[in-house]
Amino acid sequence: MNLDSSIIWVGITNRFAILLNVEQKEGITSFLTEEENEEYTSHSITRHKSRGKFESKIGKVVYAFGSYNRIRRATIPINEEYYLLLTFNKEATIADEIITKKVIPLIEKHKHKFVV
Repeated sequence: MNLDSSIIWVGITNRFAILLNVEQKEGITSFLTEEENEEYTSHSITRHKSRGKFESKIGKVVYAFGSYNRIRRATIPINEEYYLLLTFNKEATIADEIITKKVIPLIEKHKHKFVV
């Protein structure tokens, strides 16, 4: 959460789409309920797994990103077992840069802590 002020929600999920940990920026009202976040997580992981079908042709997914009217969301694989989910505020115009220059290097640094 402290990597960038535009990050307003962080979740870690396993490959079964079970949210293991969630953090939300203080003072921010969530758009989704806890149950809706769990459902969104399930859909995100399902979509990620379906992309694996094309991996041999287009390469591994680095991250998936969705831009909505109110928020921006990213799904980032940590390894085969765990995923990082991020929600950015709607003003996050450089989310790609935040993900590639701040988030992914942090994941790489701590990836060994996520046992497969």
